[in-house]
Amino acid sequence: MSIEDRIRERVLAELDLTENLSDVQILEEIRREICLEGKRCALSYDRRKELERHIFHSLRRLDILQDFLEDEDITEIMVNGPSCIFLERQGRIERSKRQFYSAEKLQDVIQQIASTQNQIISETNPILDTRIPEFGARVNIVMSPIAIGSPVLTIRKFPREPITMERLLEYGSLSVEMEEFLRDAVYAGYNIFISGETSSGKTTFLNALTEFIPSDARVITIEDSAELQVRGIENLVRMESRNKTMEGKLEVTIRDLVKSSLRMRPDRIIVGECRGGEALEMLSAMNTGHDGSLSTGHANSAKDMISRLETMCLMAMDLPIPAVRQQIASAIDLFVHLGRLRDRKRRVLEIAEVVGMENGEVKLHSLYEYEGGEKGWRQVGRLERLQKMERAGIDLTKKNYEIDPAKRTY
Repeated sequence: MSIEDRIRERVLAELDLTENLSDVQILEEIRREICLEGKRCALSYDRRKELERHIFHSLRRLDILQDFLEDEDITEIMVNGPSCIFLERQGRIERSKRQFYSAEKLQDVIQQIASTQNQIISETNPILDTRIPEFGARVNIVMSPIAIGSPVLTIRKFPREPITMERLLEYGSLSVEMEEFLRDAVYAGYNIFISGETSSGKTTFLNALTEFIPSDARVITIEDSAELQVRGIENLVRMESRNKTMEGKLEVTIRDLVKSSLRMRPDRIIVGECRGGEALEMLSAMNTGHDGSLSTGHANSAKDMISRLETMCLMAMDLPIPAVRQQIASAIDLFVHLGRLRDRKRRVLEIAEVVGMENGEVKLHSLYEYEGGEKGWRQVGRLERLQKMERAGIDLTKKNYEIDPAKRTY
């Protein structure tokens, strides 16, 4: 048995945790037991503080997850069992040496996370999507009998301070000219859909684009779990979907919220991610005067995102494919496709304009493409849908979106 386990057992034997003990009382008992242990074996000051923190977190916080959540370098926590934990740091996945001291403790932590949002997870309700608001983290939990052997816990962390477009430029996620173009496009009310693979930075990029929304707009955000950190908008309404109860009732879906948002006099609707039938409602909103709306979705390319949107619309309603494609062509103005490259950096790989229908297919016109390496980005076309820019009073004759090699960022 480790020193930490021995001290924890003695603390649990001394304290009655059913009583309403304060954090100070628990810390005092932990320190007392650490001092007793220090008489048996030499413990440095740093080791004493580490033991104090670990034991206190195991009794009053989220055990080892607490340290991972407080570590700003960690962006993803993957728990495959009490002794099998992986962490993502700066895009690289590594196995942690730390582990839960028992399977029961992992179960306790899972129930603690679920209860903070008044949600229930059990064998009869074994899958849960929730969040830890204190750390701005999104959580997915899968329990037995769905998860074989042990519960699986996946936590995606988001920075407490949102990543701005300025920081994305510093990271080399896009060029200065592309940033200027997107600034004008968001301001002018272009409907923009962000696509990309898992962990390509879609939500981060979506949040950065909201910087360019006029401050007097009424904005409604709709998400599965609240992750967006929209700043500078006073007239902001945030909505979050709700899972059904154990009785199968009280569910509020993203689709329900999009429908409701149309009656709330929105200027702009932002849907965190389209995964199903809500895509049809989102396209309908974009087609009925809610210009400047934004959303994201999983796809391997901008072209593939069109096929994904078709499939999601058919989940909601049995419609003719030509009608769905016409909806997409009329609703969406721009696709921004993101990717994570071999160097682990996330970049804009393509900005493509939707220019209408051709031979029964949605036609894309690529504006910017990433060539890779030192070549960076190149402009491959000019915007054809100019009407919204002109209505917004943006004089394109004075705009130069040509890629300037001197301004490139990597």
